[in-house]
Amino acid sequence: MIKNYDDLISLASLYKKSLDKQRKKVLICAGTGCVAGGSLRIYEKIKSLVKENSLLVDVDLEKEEGIGVKKSGCHGFCEAGPLVRIEPYNYLYLHVKLEDCEEIVTKTLKEGKPIERLMYNVKGKTYKTQEEIPFYERQTRLVLHNCGHIDAESIQEYIGNGGYKAVAMALNMESMDVCQMVIDSGLRGRGGGGFATGRKWIQVLSQPNHPKYVVCNGDEGDPGAFMDRSIMEGDPHKVIEGMLISGYATGAHEGYIYVRAEYPLAVNRLETAINQALEYGLLGDNILNSGFSFNIHIVQGAGAFVCGEGSALTASIEGERGMPRVKPPRTVEKGLFESPTVLNNVETFANIPIIISKGVEEYKKYGIENNSGTKVFALTGNVVNTGLIEVPMGTTLREVIFDIGGGIPNDRTFKAVQIGGPSGGCLIFDEEHLNIPLSFDSLESVGAMIGSGGMVIMDEDTCMVEVARFFMSFTQRESCGKCIPCREGTKRMLDILEKITVGKGTKDDLELLYEIADTVKNTALCGLGKTAANPVLSTLEYFYDEYLAHVEDKECPAKICKGLARIFIEPSMCKGCTKCGKVCPVGAISGKVKEPHVIDSNKCIKCGACLEACPFKAIKEV
Repeated sequence: MIKNYDDLISLASLYKKSLDKQRKKVLICAGTGCVAGGSLRIYEKIKSLVKENSLLVDVDLEKEEGIGVKKSGCHGFCEAGPLVRIEPYNYLYLHVKLEDCEEIVTKTLKEGKPIERLMYNVKGKTYKTQEEIPFYERQTRLVLHNCGHIDAESIQEYIGNGGYKAVAMALNMESMDVCQMVIDSGLRGRGGGGFATGRKWIQVLSQPNHPKYVVCNGDEGDPGAFMDRSIMEGDPHKVIEGMLISGYATGAHEGYIYVRAEYPLAVNRLETAINQALEYGLLGDNILNSGFSFNIHIVQGAGAFVCGEGSALTASIEGERGMPRVKPPRTVEKGLFESPTVLNNVETFANIPIIISKGVEEYKKYGIENNSGTKVFALTGNVVNTGLIEVPMGTTLREVIFDIGGGIPNDRTFKAVQIGGPSGGCLIFDEEHLNIPLSFDSLESVGAMIGSGGMVIMDEDTCMVEVARFFMSFTQRESCGKCIPCREGTKRMLDILEKITVGKGTKDDLELLYEIADTVKNTALCGLGKTAANPVLSTLEYFYDEYLAHVEDKECPAKICKGLARIFIEPSMCKGCTKCGKVCPVGAISGKVKEPHVIDSNKCIKCGACLEACPFKAIKEV
């Protein structure tokens, strides 16, 4: 039990010394992606081999020196997992398999030698340390600093690395001063809206009504997004610490973390962290003998995308159906249980300990004017290096895609990027957009948004009409149905997009599509509904020629929309083997044995069965 500030500092020093006794550390990625690839078996194997050699040491043991084997959070380089980092050499081994474990122990841990075949290699160049790899070299990892570098399930390691120091500092300040510090930092909410975090806190602090609540939004529902999940899995105590500071700053004594049930590992790590914090006296009553009490509860959501919206989220916590309500009053006035509520997402809370412990001026060294700090992005799609990245606000798309992401694989051409998930927009490949600084204001000016941080890269083989249809399909399914513009508008937009992708669209449909999208944007009830049309509006603006090709020429330039494909048999190549006719499910192919066959386009359903069956490659699709 930590009773006061001095106890915390003393314990942090003790744990730091214990960590330093681990002359070598093996950090096995235990984020969801690597766990799916078998990293927990790798962890058990390496730990067993180290123990057999009497070299194992843990942070709470008094052994003079040894090797620490740990389950860390996500290292970020997801497409190269399972990942194993070896300190103090900072070697990063990629695509590690169970059969590699013995060599790692005997060659690296015993002899200190690198295993180059497991290291990152591009064009014959081997990068021995993690920090040298271009994917990491160009990042600035503040929020993700601990992810991949400490045991994700150990409060001792978190404290030994300076954890909970920010809480101790905040408890020695006035609540208003803490809020002012967050305002001065320029931190804006990382959940998508970009509202000034400190101003939201002051609004809650100024409310006369009690009780007050702190709610952490971990309901990350965007396709391709996993930023908050990785923070909760890799550094759960940082989220808890941020919520503690927020509670003290605003006069709240209860906190809720709303996590989607599809994140079982995040839920497990958070539960472990909360229990540890309670045991150490960092949650509960009279924290650090300050008179301040705070408790945190976890609520698991059922996966409704709309519950990422503030009022729908709080309704879900209360046990009601997750649906947004008309505002005002806003959440800061009447949020959870009709009480004043601070509502921020996971990444926002994870920034708070950094601001308090490092100071405002140090924090503002990162980012640009009115967009301080860093932003975590999930980089996915047609890019060489996929994974979780963190860059200063204001970093350009070019730097993210080509420097950190390594460009487009297979020498393909970059075409577009979808930013902000279903609520975001698609940006075209041109110098203007590639040089746009990633900030709330600059992206909004071109019809896109940062959102929670999902970033999907697309190459030349992507059909932008299909992209709009995909995201609209997702949004339409997830619409809560409360307001007519979203309920009916998303359905009508989806119907038109589906009509276009099967070759039945007209130019009039494009005009109607724009009108509906514009109406939904301006009249929907909640933020999710208002942004639902962004993928449609942005693709219509930047890729109108592709829409025209679909409705006028009845063809998909990217050859993606099967409904617009034409399958035919090249007579000079057909040998009349009849295999295609035998597999056609609708009898669209006719012809005599040893004579060229033909396909009736009116019957053909474009299933592709004949393409696979033809041994002479005589069947073509255009």
